[in-house]
Amino acid sequence: MTNLSIIDEFVLLGLSSDPDIQTMLFVLFLGIDLLTLIGSLMMILVIRADSHLHVPMYFFLGHLSFLDICYSLVTVPKMLHNFLSQKKTISVWGGITQSFFFMIAGVTESCLLSAMAYDCYAAMCHPLLYTVVMNRPLCTSMVGTAWVMGFLNSLVNNLCVQNLQFYGPNITSHFSCELPSHFPLSCSDTTPNTILLARFSAFLGLVTLPLILFSYSKIILAILSISSSKSQGEAFSTCYSHLTMVLLFYGTALFRYISPSSGSVL
Repeated sequence: MTNLSIIDEFVLLGLSSDPDIQTMLFVLFLGIDLLTLIGSLMMILVIRADSHLHVPMYFFLGHLSFLDICYSLVTVPKMLHNFLSQKKTISVWGGITQSFFFMIAGVTESCLLSAMAYDCYAAMCHPLLYTVVMNRPLCTSMVGTAWVMGFLNSLVNNLCVQNLQFYGPNITSHFSCELPSHFPLSCSDTTPNTILLARFSAFLGLVTLPLILFSYSKIILAILSISSSKSQGEAFSTCYSHLTMVLLFYGTALFRYISPSSGSVL
């Protein structure tokens, strides 16, 4: 160990090493980021300004829009900086901080999507009792629980990462930092960290996925029981956007963390 030096930064290889492509990517992602920030901010302001939108669905959408802003602020600025920089690095503490806030947003979004699935179920299957079931205290409790779960999950896992020692290698092939990819870069035993993260992830899945599956199974059965095909289409269109968000969120998460990776991916 005396011949090894503790590294204090990670090298992020990013999406491409070609300067021309990096310039194009900078313009592309800058435009996408600005559109995301402006669109999400406008969504929040419109929901707050219009009293007709003070209903559970838009209450949840407002928090999802805020999460979109968090995602952009956590990952995109450093990525844009690296596109135009010769030294594409991030400090170890900067990487841990980035993964901390990224995990908060990810876990919170997972919980919010399950709450929105239950909201769709209540609206479709119990329309007469909807305002009673989805009352303001319940919606506030759901959102508060989502944020608390995101914070505690991220806090515990990232605090444990601080006990790891990083002596190299420090080169990664991604453009941002996520917690699971810190482990291959450490020379310490990461088994406890891996088990802890797996248990938190399993707990989160057991809490959120059954509620989503239950809600949409009931919704599909309710739609199929409608005799008119036109009414079926109208009913399905009310929950189509949320179902798309659920599939995109869990689909990309499964692809990112279950598909085999080559080399060090951060």
